[in-house]
Amino acid sequence: MRLEPLYQRDREQAVQSGEQRLITRQLNRRIGEIDTLLIEQIQGLSIEQLENLGEALLDFSSVADLETWLNQQSI
Repeated sequence: MRLEPLYQRDREQAVQSGEQRLITRQLNRRIGEIDTLLIEQIQGLSIEQLENLGEALLDFSSVADLETWLNQQSI
């Protein structure tokens, strides 16, 4: 049995989890405490989407900006 694919998957999940935590902390600092529903939506994002959100949040000034960005991702 090859364990390499399992390690790779675990590593990717760890990276994604770390990015989710960092983005959530940055959002809380930038626009204030965000609610659980928005956090759940962030947790559903891919690594690529999280990276894009990390850049986009620099332009956010309110929770509405985050909501708009998240809604655009589901289109």
